[in-house]
Amino acid sequence: MSRRRSLGWPITLGVIMIVLLVVLLVGWILLTVAANQTNSGVYWAILAIGATFLVLVLVGVVLYLLISIKEIRLNQRQSNFVDSVTHELKSPIASMKLYLQTLSRRSVSAAEQAAFFRFMLEDLERLDSLIDHMLDAARVDQQLVEGDVRDVDLAGLLASAAATACQRYHLPTDTVRLDVEPARVRGRALEIEVVFRNLIDNALKYAGVPPEVEVYSRATPRGTVLTRITDNGPGIPAKLRRKVFGRFVRLGSELERSKTGTGLGLFIVRTLVKRMRGTIQICGRGALSGTIFEVELPGAAPKNKAVPSAEIEPLAGRASTADGRPQSIAPTRDHADAKTR
Repeated sequence: MSRRRSLGWPITLGVIMIVLLVVLLVGWILLTVAANQTNSGVYWAILAIGATFLVLVLVGVVLYLLISIKEIRLNQRQSNFVDSVTHELKSPIASMKLYLQTLSRRSVSAAEQAAFFRFMLEDLERLDSLIDHMLDAARVDQQLVEGDVRDVDLAGLLASAAATACQRYHLPTDTVRLDVEPARVRGRALEIEVVFRNLIDNALKYAGVPPEVEVYSRATPRGTVLTRITDNGPGIPAKLRRKVFGRFVRLGSELERSKTGTGLGLFIVRTLVKRMRGTIQICGRGALSGTIFEVELPGAAPKNKAVPSAEIEPLAGRASTADGRPQSIAPTRDHADAKTR
């Protein structure tokens, strides 16, 4: 799935280290000869050069070690990715095979047939979602085409993404509560859809029981649109919030996970947001469990709508309450009455 990494940098670093070792060895030989000839100027010059080369060799060894560790970790994540994708592919295929064999070999009632067809449709949707995920990851490495950039209606896109996610998890449409004002963001419609589809899907997947997800979006005076997706799940530890945006990264042990996934969703989101010159960050909810994903993209509200600056401060810049928690997510009545982390 990931692009094949270039070997040029490790090979170049290895060659440089070998050359430095050869020069260092020759230098120490010359230093010994100079010491025997009691030429103090040459002695100290060769000593300084040799010490410098020794430091460079040590730096090269450390860099090589860091590169090796990074590659080993990447290989481990890729192995976990292959395991999870294999499971994601084989499980629905085996399920559909079983249902089809049952339907072809024995007589079942109309109600059972309807249930079997529903289960097979769910398995197909699961496969379709996995394929879409893989295609999204492949598109991430493609260059942005300037001609495709345009103003996209974010409010309509968020409503559509929320409805699709609720339908996928067979949840009522009001599971995702929308507090979205009209705004347009600058970018490719497909990429913006992928960003928020992944975030809302991720929020529903890891939400609590019953799931509660809020989507809040406002234009800012800075020429951007700020969107927050909040869930009531277990949350992400602060020290791991940057790590979850890595390729193939999934928290916890692969054998202990109860949620399906490939570890590509948040990597895709971060890459696309950076490509659109936006920002994304993860915030906690204070005393409440859950996570807030905050995305800021270039955009603006409709020209006839004023943007009050008090409504759209990022969580990172908000003042805290007396007990150290950030103030409410939004100034509307619904959000102001809700407790936040």
